[in-house]
Amino acid sequence: MDISEIKNLQGANLIGANLQGANFVKANLTKANLQGSNFRGSNLPGSSLQGADFQWSNLYRAKNLSLDQLSKVKTLHGVKLDEELLIALKEKYPALLEKPE
Repeated sequence: MDISEIKNLQGANLIGANLQGANFVKANLTKANLQGSNFRGSNLPGSSLQGADFQWSNLYRAKNLSLDQLSKVKTLHGVKLDEELLIALKEKYPALLEKPE
């Protein structure tokens, strides 16, 4: 799936969306509701994730996804992530992995 032409998904409601392998180059996902969405293998270079809700989403093997990008999301509670990113998040931003109130 190549949605590189779709750059602005700010505030979008994509609950449970299957976005596996999608190409989100410099996409704006600010404050998007992405709960339970599948981003497995998606490419996210330069994407804005500030305030995005990734609760119970699958980000396993997402490409070009940085700790800096993830540090700005609303929540990552229950998310599936590569072990390296998960460990770094637990060390630096443990609150992101807790259940939101």
